[in-house]
Amino acid sequence: MAKKNLRNTRGKIVSAAWQLFYEQGYEDTTVEEIIETSQTSKGSFYHYFDGKDALLSTLSDLFDEKYEALQETMDPAMPAMEKLLFLNGELFRMIENSVSMDLLARLLSTQLVTSGEKHLLNHKRTYYRLLRKIIAQGQEAGELSDRQSVSEMVRLYALCERALMYDWCLRGGEYSLRQYAAQVLPNFLSSFYPVSYPKNRTEENL
Repeated sequence: MAKKNLRNTRGKIVSAAWQLFYEQGYEDTTVEEIIETSQTSKGSFYHYFDGKDALLSTLSDLFDEKYEALQETMDPAMPAMEKLLFLNGELFRMIENSVSMDLLARLLSTQLVTSGEKHLLNHKRTYYRLLRKIIAQGQEAGELSDRQSVSEMVRLYALCERALMYDWCLRGGEYSLRQYAAQVLPNFLSSFYPVSYPKNRTEENL
């Protein structure tokens, strides 16, 4: 119970921080405001984080919370490729609606220069566990090709998502991240299909 309460405290701080970052900007948000909004304490904040900059790496936590919620609502009978495209669409919808492009760019840039833990590449994340599960089940059902290993397919999918986010930031958000991904991701992932699988089934449902 104590460990659960600690996770809840950290989660409250992370959620409050990103809410404030989106509403009033990263530079204009103070640690004091994060503490007040999260209804925690200064001691709790500094137990988990050295300062505001340390919160930039927690965007991956926010993403994983979204995946956990989506996992509960996703139809288990949905074909594997449709599940992958559904997860991508919902994540990118969340990014467009609640994560500023500036903060996403900050996260991507910190991951490029950090010499410490690469949070986006942490394979213990809910993100990677869920992808491995979906792809493994898809291979077992004959919906996805077994020419590549589960790990290789997860790596390719994650790489495609990061590339799309990077390009969106690079281009200043001049297009809808979610809509563009819906157009190009099926082509990027075409190698996931077995030779005989009817690809148009997924494309018709987009």
